Amino acid sequence: MMSKTKQEWRETTLASTLKRAAEREEKFETSSGLEIDTVYTPEDLVGLDHARDLNYPGEYPFTRGVQPNMYRGRIWTIRQYAGFGTAEETNQRYRYLLEQGQTGLSVAFDLPTQIGYDSDHPLARGEVGKVGVAIDSLRDMEILFQDIPLDKVSTSMTINATAPALLAMYIALGKKQGVEPAELNGTTQNDILKEYIARGTYIFPPHPSMRLTTDIFAYCAEQVPRWNTISVSGYHIREAGSTAAQEIGFTLANGIAYVQAAIDAGLAVDRFAPRLSFFFNSHVNFFEEIAKFRAARRLWAKIMRERFGATDSRSWTLRFHTQTAGCSLTAQQPHNNIVRTALQALAATLGGTQSLHTNSFDEAYAPPSEEAVTIAVRTQQILGYESGIADVVDPFGGSYYIEHLTNSLEQEAAEYISRIDGLGGAVAAIEQGYQQREIQDSSYRWQKAIENSKRTVVGVNKFVSPYPRIKGLLRVKPEVERRQKERTAEVRKERDNDHVSRALKRLRDVARSGDNTMPAFLECAEAYATLGEICDTLRQVFATQKEFLVF
Repeated sequence: MMSKTKQEWRETTLASTLKRAAEREEKFETSSGLEIDTVYTPEDLVGLDHARDLNYPGEYPFTRGVQPNMYRGRIWTIRQYAGFGTAEETNQRYRYLLEQGQTGLSVAFDLPTQIGYDSDHPLARGEVGKVGVAIDSLRDMEILFQDIPLDKVSTSMTINATAPALLAMYIALGKKQGVEPAELNGTTQNDILKEYIARGTYIFPPHPSMRLTTDIFAYCAEQVPRWNTISVSGYHIREAGSTAAQEIGFTLANGIAYVQAAIDAGLAVDRFAPRLSFFFNSHVNFFEEIAKFRAARRLWAKIMRERFGATDSRSWTLRFHTQTAGCSLTAQQPHNNIVRTALQALAATLGGTQSLHTNSFDEAYAPPSEEAVTIAVRTQQILGYESGIADVVDPFGGSYYIEHLTNSLEQEAAEYISRIDGLGGAVAAIEQGYQQREIQDSSYRWQKAIENSKRTVVGVNKFVSPYPRIKGLLRVKPEVERRQKERTAEVRKERDNDHVSRALKRLRDVARSGDNTMPAFLECAEAYATLGEICDTLRQVFATQKEFLVF
């Protein structure tokens, strides 16, 4: 038992130290600006309902984890995000990663694919295959997954505005392999709201985009029951400069909007909510990130049970994928990124992630090289099989500091959600520029602290040395675009163009009618309609979204 209160200890033991710190205007805070005390005691846990919030993992409100034994059953899914150049090149990388022990695939699409343009569109010039793989039609999808049986792998597709079309191509490919839709296992990111907030790869206005999102919910609930229909993404919100609390608050507010939209469309909450998933960033402040994941789980469980009345315990669980912080990678002293990534991966696993991508040390220069991505995979394997962290669930549970941070982040995130509710919900708040302004302000403060050297970034503003020469960088050659254009032209020549015209007309009619669009997307995919043709059809119906102006 402690013999004195925390205040008494501060006044006697730390008095002179605190006085000098005050004179120097010195203060300690997390990367999100939460003030950090010198030490934490049981006094800092006042207000925590231990019986409710610190019970066992696998039980409501899931603060300590969504499964009772977590990684004792098996470690998290090692799911490296990968894609570049043509489908052939990316297929080779996927098979290499699977040989190295990766346990799930994650597809990165190039920019034209993300915004619904074929590789031969004028706006695609110079961008084909650069930040991901180019997918123009079912033909590309066939090559991308050649010799990879879809009933044996879990595939995550980081795609949003064009998610229905890409999912339709994946379902069509499964059928060609003899894999029924009900056997497919994976995730479409399908989170269009964060595109308006932080990333920018949207096509249509928010309301028709939300309809396409909920169409996927309804279709998969019936036809593709093992598919995670959305991965509500805080990752890009954090990459854009948000704090940890904003990452939780804005992400869960988007999740609330999706759940409400699905309910408004006539879906029962417990019918679709168990297949919702999330995607978070693991940033640089080790303890804050662990607490962030715990706080997000607890807050989402309360939202689903108390706000939406979900009764299925699976609807209460926040299952999430994590990627280490791309924005923390530096071109200066790039091998330091290996250490940064390892610490961020450790925080994600101690926080209870279900799957994990570890960034490669050379990503500040280019898409990952084979050497760099191998080190990234090995980082996860060392954590999972050598470190002992998989042996016990939530090892930081009960830590005064972690529990204090968990409570603080939950409270601050809940306040953000309340403000967004007051503005009319996530969509209305986005249209008013609220989340965008908050992120811009946080990003500015972060960058200013680095430039003023109030925040240390090793190799950038402290412990600086000359730039090294990095060998073996991956380069996407110009002929990739030429080859991709030729393939798309061949597809248009060889397919049944009358069938394509009928399929596109049906898609246009269904989009105008209000019926579920997914069967029409699937018909277009099976007819080898191109992604650009599909999206152009919808542009005629829904129009396109202009960039939000934020002042």
